[in-house]
Amino acid sequence: MKMFETLSEAMEDLKKRGYTYDFLLRYDAIECEALNVRLGAAEFHVDEVHRFEGLNDPDDSAILFAVRSTAGLKGLIVDAYGAYADTLHADMIKRLTMDANTQH
Repeated sequence: MKMFETLSEAMEDLKKRGYTYDFLLRYDAIECEALNVRLGAAEFHVDEVHRFEGLNDPDDSAILFAVRSTAGLKGLIVDAYGAYADTLHADMIKRLTMDANTQH
């Protein structure tokens, strides 16, 4: 897996590789508002995870997920580092951490 210096660099590279849609984390799903698509934990996989630490401010830390639906739709989720843990259904947390932990 590639290593990136910045979040924008990672997003640009992933978009070139087909991760073109923006997804938002919801309590029990991810959503792509542009396509009016909502995917539950069983309907997507995390292909890559990239973490970025804020140099001067911990609030600048972020995590980038490259996700792929079971139907082949590819996109990105950007979230504050670890912020999802308290606001997601257990199945969503399991999907995000399980797939992330199987990365090389």
